[in-house]
Amino acid sequence: MALNLPTAYNLLEFDLVDSTNSTATEIASKGEEVAPDGTLIWAREQKLGRGRRGKVWDSPRGNLYLSLILRPEIPLSNATQLSFVAALALYDTLGNMGPAGHQVHLKWPNDVLLNNKKVAGILIETEGRFAKDFPNWLILGLGLNIEWHPKNKELNATSLKFEGWETTVEDALQGFSRSFLSWTNKWLDDGFRPIRENWLWRSIGKGSLIKVNIGDRILEGIFQDIDKDGALLLNQSGVVKRITTGDVFFLEP
Repeated sequence: MALNLPTAYNLLEFDLVDSTNSTATEIASKGEEVAPDGTLIWAREQKLGRGRRGKVWDSPRGNLYLSLILRPEIPLSNATQLSFVAALALYDTLGNMGPAGHQVHLKWPNDVLLNNKKVAGILIETEGRFAKDFPNWLILGLGLNIEWHPKNKELNATSLKFEGWETTVEDALQGFSRSFLSWTNKWLDDGFRPIRENWLWRSIGKGSLIKVNIGDRILEGIFQDIDKDGALLLNQSGVVKRITTGDVFFLEP
């Protein structure tokens, strides 16, 4: 199948890689002439796929695995905003591909849910170390379960095929590439505010009792909001804590 991607992308296709993020990092480090903004690494299979916080991301054939090399002129502190941009693009991609009657939601910080089960995840990586840094590149990794999903009940995952959707990896890739370009342009033109508003409208969990796993700490409280930078605001008996990273679990039905 011949792919029809917007001209803003430079597609590099692989059959098998350790991980698309690792491959993208290696290529990005060679400089902008080799890997310009919009270079898209797409692999049919990953041997060492990973998610946030070093978690293993099982990556057999039949699912979508990609990483984008991006070179926006933004400080490192704003890099996580791109995960919200990508989540909105995935939301629209699924909405355009799927049959009626299914629920798609976004879950802080970087998950996409289909019928209340995880169907996709997003990972941002960069070479910067300090919030004020302007990194030379950012890597946005994405995995979408199309043909297969892990059966571990604790993960509460699903796939498009399991939910009865008929689509292909190529269709998902083309749909996401168009939606991501559209949302990225809006972000670059108008800032994070409309991204935040649209993300909240499509999200799940606001106002709910949640547990947030932050490494060696577990916090409980009410998911009050996300702030102007995308951090989660957790209300603990009137005291609001700002959380920039963590795994969220809902404690209410």
